[in-house]
Amino acid sequence: MWRNYFVTSLIYLSLFQPGEELFPKDENGKLISDSVDLCHTWEALEKCKDAGLTKSIGVSNFNHKQLEKILNKPGLKYKPVCNQVECHPYLNQSKLLDFCKSHDIVLVAYGALGSQRIKEWVNLNLPILLEDSVLCAIAKKHKQTPALVVLRYQIQRGVVVLAKSYNKKRINENIQVMIGALGRGLLWNVLHEGHSLSLKTFLESR
Repeated sequence: MWRNYFVTSLIYLSLFQPGEELFPKDENGKLISDSVDLCHTWEALEKCKDAGLTKSIGVSNFNHKQLEKILNKPGLKYKPVCNQVECHPYLNQSKLLDFCKSHDIVLVAYGALGSQRIKEWVNLNLPILLEDSVLCAIAKKHKQTPALVVLRYQIQRGVVVLAKSYNKKRINENIQVMIGALGRGLLWNVLHEGHSLSLKTFLESR
């Protein structure tokens, strides 16, 4: 029998006042920040879980300090099951991943194949992840697509990957992520031996 509930409900962290504008500003041109207390919102989600309206509760775009605020909240009933953040080889979130693992929180990666090329959000002069020379060389050597190498890298790190596509061919390719010669350590070693796939350039622009 179907039940009317969400499998996972997330607190999406917005630094700014909710509304139609992505970056709301006042009459003086200053950004309007959001003043909602995260702990109060979390308590509301806990009530939803107790009422059977959601199976699990988690967060999105939280850094380790914001996660600690929830984890250290007096009277905490349920800790976040996941933290959904942008995560890919140009932004590998290694410290946040280690923190989440230490608290049994699953890191969920969106933008796993690289940041969306939206001029209001990212510098369009930045390199494109799936065209990276190191990544493409690994993919060519093992007769895989760059996307598959990136997805396998995340899975090997214990990251849950969200890979969105409307292309049937690409969807079928992505399903093959656990098949083939992509043994553990290919891109993992590249990123942890200082070959950071233009990571320095990417981080300096963030």
